[in-house]
Amino acid sequence: MKFAKMHGAGNDYVYVDGFQETVRDPAALSRKVSDRHFGIGSDGLVLILPSSVADLRMRIFNPDGSEAEMCGNGIRCVAKYAHDHGLVAREEISVETGAGVLTVHLTVGDRGRVGRVRVDMGRPRLTRGEIPVTGPPEEQIIGAELQVLDRTFHITCVSMGNPHCVIFVDNVEEFPVAKYGPPLESNDLFPNRTNVEFVEIISPREVRQRTWERGTGETLACGTGASAVTVAGVLNGLTERRILNHLPGGDLEMEWLEDGHVLMTGPAVQVFEGVYHPQ
Repeated sequence: MKFAKMHGAGNDYVYVDGFQETVRDPAALSRKVSDRHFGIGSDGLVLILPSSVADLRMRIFNPDGSEAEMCGNGIRCVAKYAHDHGLVAREEISVETGAGVLTVHLTVGDRGRVGRVRVDMGRPRLTRGEIPVTGPPEEQIIGAELQVLDRTFHITCVSMGNPHCVIFVDNVEEFPVAKYGPPLESNDLFPNRTNVEFVEIISPREVRQRTWERGTGETLACGTGASAVTVAGVLNGLTERRILNHLPGGDLEMEWLEDGHVLMTGPAVQVFEGVYHPQ
């Protein structure tokens, strides 16, 4: 099976061209290829597939085999792969995801290769029923208290097609993400589990983020998480609508437009291509 290894701000996946390859059990394959010692090594598996409603379709599988609805860093790499490998020739691409059809704008460099990608991430979902979070379905969760282990957190919940729980902290670099990420991810509030963002406010236009991803663990970047953080910062009166988000793997430029759409701009990098021999 041919594959490409790509990353967006350090959030790395194994990408398989479903126009050429057939993957019969993507959950099992993701568990194998994601292993950083016995596989290729990645934050999961992304399939690039034909679509009847868009230029192409992406499916994302976590290292534990669970399927995610959407990946902001992943969709940038899907768009780069599609352009650079001749699947789509235009600089604007529509991609079908578990969060709906999203529009992606490409910046093509001198060598005809895509370097940066802007994604219209769509409108955030803010009610318990949409995210989902247990409780009254029309209620929003903005700065609500939640007791986890020995701490009381103030959480803001947002869906960008997948669920996020955003928590603002004083010093994110020293925060014990590995301690609090798992119990927050699997808290009874979240019937589908949740991604968790721990965020430090540097200024109204700048934040620093670490992410505990559902089904994966801590990753170097999370695009849907950065989108959720952008929305949560505004809802809590902490940030402006346009911010620079520093993640461990790189920076993302974020903006929550007045029409409700969230725009994300960041890098997409192909590291190498190879052939995987399933065992």
